Formats: sequence, C-alpha cells, structure tokens
Amino acid sequence: MDLEIGSIFHNGEYIPVEFTCDGENVNPPIFIGHIDSRAKSLVIIMDDPDAPGGTFTHWIAWNIPPLGEIPKGVPPQPEVDAPVHVVQGRNDFGRIGYGGPCPPRGHGVHHYHFKVYALDTTLNLKPGSSREELEKAMEGHVIQWGELVGLYERK
Repeated sequence: MDLEIGSIFHNGEYIPVEFTCDGENVNPPIFIGHIDSRAKSLVIIMDDPDAPGGTFTHWIAWNIPPLGEIPKGVPPQPEVDAPVHVVQGRNDFGRIGYGGPCPPRGHGVHHYHFKVYALDTTLNLKPGSSREELEKAMEGHVIQWGELVGLYERK
C-alpha cells in the first residue's frame, strides 16, 4: 500500500501563506499514514515543477523516523534532533532545509509536490548533500511512497 500524505491543507488546495516566503517560511506539518512495518526511515522531497527554469527543489530531508508526522517548523540546520531527528540537504535556494513557495509574481499558480518515501534502511549520506546524491542513495531502498500537492501563487 502506498503512503497516505496529508497536512493542514488538502491535496490540490492552496498552501497557507505562513508556510511561504510571504509568511514565516517554515515547513507545514506533514502527516504520514499506512507506513509499512519494514520501514527504517523516511525521506521527503518538496519541489516545484512549474518554476521558470525547470523543477526547483525546495526541501530535501532524510533519516526521518518512520512515525506518523514530520512536525511544523523543522529548524533549517544540517542535522536536527528536535522536534524530530532529521538530516537535511541543500535546496535550490542554496540553503540547508526548507525553503517555502516563492514563485515569481504574475507567473500563475505553481504546484508544490511533497513526496514522502519509506525506505528499508537509513542513509549514510552527509548533511548538506544534494538532491542528486540523495536520490542515488535511495536507489533500491524505497518500499513505499506517497505525495501531497499544494498550490501557491503570488500576484
């Protein structure tokens, strides 16, 4: 069974301003259901395929305990132990951790994909790694995944 992914907004709804560059720019809580008992860790990748230059990565994090929630406001540090253990990589803003939706004004509605993967292992990947390094390390270890899509537009 695939993972069931939720947040305080529903799939296909607008992401509240609080979680964007126009607000507090902190990650929303992510709720994960139907996690397989074989899962040893979770990965999250958030991206925007509507960005003018191609898919833009807003957040990558791994070695998250296979629990039912990634809490709101994970600090933007390479490795975090509270509110939950998370190792984070570099986003396409060039920073560690979450970078909220911030599409160009007048560019229309953008779709933000929050993809969560359950892995059969933890990853031996250094904090600050790139999305490409993360995806390579994940190969052969994904046992489940799920996705939530949120919308945001700056007029």
